[in-house]
Amino acid sequence: MWSYWTDIANWNDPPATFQLEGPFAVGSRLTTILPGQALHSVIREVTPNREAIIEMQLPDAVFSFHWKFEELSGDRTRITQRLTLSGANAKSLVSQATILEQTAPEGMKKLVAAMEKAQSKART
Repeated sequence: MWSYWTDIANWNDPPATFQLEGPFAVGSRLTTILPGQALHSVIREVTPNREAIIEMQLPDAVFSFHWKFEELSGDRTRITQRLTLSGANAKSLVSQATILEQTAPEGMKKLVAAMEKAQSKART
């Protein structure tokens, strides 16, 4: 699951596209391209096969995406994502961040379905 997720080519979230400068490692820059805008992030923490924190710099604020991959029994993995908005300007960005809060669960379901499909193909 981890190797699938850390391969940016697998990130499928139209209309967004993603570009990673370098490997999926601490300090690498990630660009999210949306119609009319580009959002820049940095990978801040990585514990291989376990978790990563990606921070998006906003005007006087930081939006963090904390991903965790917990191996469960058998071939099962629990994947969680925690979104955090912080900084001096965070309060003025809450309404925009709320959109991600609302769309994240569906995005997680879509990601898991793609991972399961890829894992199933790898077994055959």
